[in-house]
Amino acid sequence: MSAFDAKSFLETLSTHPGVYRMLDATGELIYVGKARNLKNRVSSYFSGKPQSGKTMAMVAQVANVEVTVTASDTEALLLEYNLIKRHRPRYNVTLRDDKSFPYVYINTQDMFPQIRFYRGTRKLPGRFFGPYPSAAATRDTIQLLQKLFRLRPCDDTYFANRSRPCLQYQIKRCSAPCVGLVAADAYAQDLRDAIAVLEGRSRELIDDLAHRMEQAAGALEFERAARLRDQINAIKTVQAGQTMQQGEGDYDAVALVSESGRDCIAVVFVRGGRNLGSASFFPKAGLAEGAEIMSGFLTQYYLAREAPSEILIDLAVDDAEWLSATFGERAGHAVAIRSGVRGRRARTLEMARANAEIALRMRVSNNATVASQLEALACALALPQTPRRIECFDVSHTMGELTVASCVVFGVEGPMKSDYRRFNLEGLTPGDDYGGMRQALTRRYARIKRGEVPVPDILLIDGGKGQLAQAQSVLAELGIHDVLLVGVAKGADRRAGQERLFLTNSDTPLILSADSPALHLIQRVRDEAHRFAITGHRQRRAKARRESALEEIPGLGPTKRRELLRQFGGWQGIAKASIEDLTRVHGIGQQLAQAIFDTLHPH
Repeated sequence: MSAFDAKSFLETLSTHPGVYRMLDATGELIYVGKARNLKNRVSSYFSGKPQSGKTMAMVAQVANVEVTVTASDTEALLLEYNLIKRHRPRYNVTLRDDKSFPYVYINTQDMFPQIRFYRGTRKLPGRFFGPYPSAAATRDTIQLLQKLFRLRPCDDTYFANRSRPCLQYQIKRCSAPCVGLVAADAYAQDLRDAIAVLEGRSRELIDDLAHRMEQAAGALEFERAARLRDQINAIKTVQAGQTMQQGEGDYDAVALVSESGRDCIAVVFVRGGRNLGSASFFPKAGLAEGAEIMSGFLTQYYLAREAPSEILIDLAVDDAEWLSATFGERAGHAVAIRSGVRGRRARTLEMARANAEIALRMRVSNNATVASQLEALACALALPQTPRRIECFDVSHTMGELTVASCVVFGVEGPMKSDYRRFNLEGLTPGDDYGGMRQALTRRYARIKRGEVPVPDILLIDGGKGQLAQAQSVLAELGIHDVLLVGVAKGADRRAGQERLFLTNSDTPLILSADSPALHLIQRVRDEAHRFAITGHRQRRAKARRESALEEIPGLGPTKRRELLRQFGGWQGIAKASIEDLTRVHGIGQQLAQAIFDTLHPH
């Protein structure tokens, strides 16, 4: 490999802001960086001054450097973010989980707004509250607000086609605005109260509710006064469980913990002074350490979502001002990145750090278990080295109906769920498990052959010699020879611990002891493939039966089916509709509505 001529390159390099890309001798992008002054930043790598061992290792691989000059610092930051997200260079800080967090969404433009769970772009009209650290936390909040203020949870289509109150009204989770059982101004007041809770103004709301309760009691409206009393008590109970104080604003506390070459970042979400919970991330740090990891995380995390007005960090970063300006420009409000805080904010940062320490310990413990199991598996199968990637296939169907195959992937850190795949299998003779396995393997390993998916070290097949022979045949046809095939067959009475392992190079099955760590790993991977296949099959079967149930009704053609789905927002809405509701749909008469109802509600 010819050495990179840094001196000649730097002589012509611009001093403008921009992005630089470092490539190795094969042309692979190994690092992306941003700079306010490209010449100064890139020169620092080749100045000959002492640098960290990781940086020196990277620079030794550089065969070429490409630069892109940008019009502004912000444009450079955004370009760096997009390039890292697209190429995931090995020496950059990269986040594995960029899934958006959920919000509580209220379309305040409706007369009777729905309160609902939402994940995605925040460009819809109305109000968003969050983000929440998990879907469960979001749904718990929605259920609490339904219980307190009886806001409707149903979709607009279902709401518009009601003729009588639904079950939510019966269990006191909705005030039934769909059929006029609550006045618009009363519902609007409940909505304002719910928003006050979501904004963290619970103390102010309690005072207002107490005043309204006294007024209701004075007017002898004792039932209304009792409901207001119950709301006050419920809000106080929730408020007592909050560690934050009211009026503390909206901010995230971000803490980094590093140990034994592993990094964990925890984010604690505080909105309206309320602690909404935390989430943990395990970035791939490349050559980065400390402040550079923190800076890389902030860039990738907050450019993918709206930043709050404050971001508290336990480790100062050099480009905090740069990041603040970019985040604020994208969010439409000022964003401050602060370190060295005091008081309650410092305690929140301590909480974030404690969460990161716990998450990292659990991760290390789990990885140590998986690593020891992989080593035991290498020993049990007499492998020359420890496997790092295992795939397992399973096939699920009900009497040959709607067959689904699953592929799950395990690595040195356990299940790699982003690599899981399902295959809807077609053209099979009912019950042909061999044919199903062959079709799934062909589809998967054709992609591996093309280099689209990494080659596993071990391929586990749920089954005995027959299934193993199918896998061996498929791989031979595709010219893939460097994968170890293992068939996992259940014992005589199908009890765990009695599995027999079939290998292609042996006629005698291998039986591991019931307490073998290698067997435990095989069981875990096999059971995960089984679970993933069954879940996919059940979803496919349920969808097919819902669709076929409508198709079997005489007189209900494609146009009317589409209109039903449009009017009721989907299958669930149709299933909940009464005969009277169904007759309101254009083209659905009384007789056809009765047939639809009877089909969907068999006695």
